[in-house]
Amino acid sequence: MDHTGHTTVAEWTPGDADSVEAAVAAFRQELELGAIAMVTTGPGQAEHVRELPVDADLVILRRPIAGG
Repeated sequence: MDHTGHTTVAEWTPGDADSVEAAVAAFRQELELGAIAMVTTGPGQAEHVRELPVDADLVILRRPIAGG
């Protein structure tokens, strides 16, 4: 976790197959642990994704909200 409270799970370059493969594996592992993945689709808009969109600048992973 960095000083902002965020953690970088993976970084990749779309043209680098090895980095994409590692990022996809990390992404899938986070989903298996219960994470929810989102990407922005415009100002104030986001979309839930179940596969890593390798062309995205940023994918946000978060845990489900706990409680009732």
